[in-house]
Amino acid sequence: MSLHTRPLGLAALATTGCLLLTGEGAAAALPIPLPIAFPCPGAQPDGGLPPAPARRYAGTTEEDGGPGTAAWGTEADGVSRWFRRQAVPGPEATPHPETTPPPKTAPHPECATQPAARGTAGAGGVGDRYFPQSGNTGYDAADYRVDLRYSPKTRGIDSTVTMTATATQDLSSFDLDFRGPAVRSATVDGAPAKYQRTANKLVITPPAALDEGATFTTAVHYAGRPSPIGNPDLGTYGWVASRDGAVVVSEPDGAPTWIPVNDHPSDKATYTFAVTVPKDLQVLANGVPDTPATHGPDTTYTWHERMPMASYLASIAIGRFQVRKGTVALPGGRRIPVITAVDPAFKKAAAKLYTTTVKAIAWESTLFGPYPFSTVGGIVDDPRLDYALETQERPVYGGFAPDDDFIVHELAHQWFGDSVSLRTWGDIWLNEGFATYAEWLWHERTGKDSAKKAFQRYYRQPATSPIFNPPPGRPGKDELFGFSIYIRGAMCLQALRDRVGSPTFFKILRAWAAQHRYGNATTAQFEALAQQMSHKKLAGLFDAWLNTKNKPKRW
Repeated sequence: MSLHTRPLGLAALATTGCLLLTGEGAAAALPIPLPIAFPCPGAQPDGGLPPAPARRYAGTTEEDGGPGTAAWGTEADGVSRWFRRQAVPGPEATPHPETTPPPKTAPHPECATQPAARGTAGAGGVGDRYFPQSGNTGYDAADYRVDLRYSPKTRGIDSTVTMTATATQDLSSFDLDFRGPAVRSATVDGAPAKYQRTANKLVITPPAALDEGATFTTAVHYAGRPSPIGNPDLGTYGWVASRDGAVVVSEPDGAPTWIPVNDHPSDKATYTFAVTVPKDLQVLANGVPDTPATHGPDTTYTWHERMPMASYLASIAIGRFQVRKGTVALPGGRRIPVITAVDPAFKKAAAKLYTTTVKAIAWESTLFGPYPFSTVGGIVDDPRLDYALETQERPVYGGFAPDDDFIVHELAHQWFGDSVSLRTWGDIWLNEGFATYAEWLWHERTGKDSAKKAFQRYYRQPATSPIFNPPPGRPGKDELFGFSIYIRGAMCLQALRDRVGSPTFFKILRAWAAQHRYGNATTAQFEALAQQMSHKKLAGLFDAWLNTKNKPKRW
């Protein structure tokens, strides 16, 4: 996700610094000044740029405000699409925590943290270069159970999250990432524990220190109305209110808006969501559903994500939906459930979301290897976020009906990003470059276009184009989801394919997905695998495409 300034293609930025419409009804460049200065050619004579990366902004039409909105134009299959340049602020969005001084929070009068008799405190923050305060050390989370009750009247929640973890050191206290509603209580192994909130952390001190290697549970009860994060670069994310409920889209660090969690992709865990709502509402989430249980005026929906999942991929959607269920046959005779859901405002998109999801996941399984999860699907909800996120097993499309490219992109992430996850955020191209390349392959499958042609069309852009800068292997936090991470990242893969040949290239992709299935990996590991399997020296190629500023000239 990706997030939230997700570019969808440069298609035709005019050299005048105005937007160039390239589709039907586009007679000239609109006089919308760009906030950044870079020369970019318009559409190429051979038919313009290839399909845009699908994880960025979703198309808008005249009916939903297209021409009145500052946007990137992009061309796909001869039809002009519009993309918002900034995410729509969500309801009650709060500033991003790393751009706002943390509030000074006094300890709860009965829960001031006291040092335990032995052990040391776990550190708050795993030291990720781009999100140094995210995540926590001292334990390894294995499982989370989220018991949550939602009230439409107050739009609030009453929730208890229970984490099962293993101490990786003697622990006197440990941190969880949390900036959600007021905490009512905390326990460790069933016994009351002292806690303190400081900025975006919840510090828990167990009654006695935890021994290294010990498995423990901690339960946090909290209640109130969650708020999303609002960030000028990343948009609106986290817990986002919808017209009739809420939807959760958390990349990169929005999970703590609604659950206390070890919020870094390096600590993946399984999840159970048991969400109680009035019986006229429904709940979708990651994983496999139980049969809903109705008791009086309420219904509890329980979903199990049985495969390890990064916290930013955890999601629930509460509201009224048109749900479609079925199965899809995958290579090798395996058949898995397909569950898609759309808000009534997008009921016309319900059939296409389902059928394209089925086609895309079966096709991608032939390219990338066995599908890593138990179900597949997608959710279209009404908040006007105008981006999609690859929430595990069931991507969320925020306020738009996705086209094929969006669906293919988000489903490719199930292998590259969800199953094989980042170890640090600086390797984000391993997610976005791979998923963008899947879009190019989707068009190649028909024989009418090819990933090679897409590469060539993009390569005609000047060296100063944002598709080349910053280098995707060194994006910087502010450009974590910039154009180059998607497009130049995909171009790196095409350069690799050209060097090693298509048979070896696809073997590398399948081996990458298999070797790091349900785990975490780095760019260095991908480079090593490619060299090992191809028996070629590839350091210069990867350095040119991932680390060198401006347009690569030699590789």
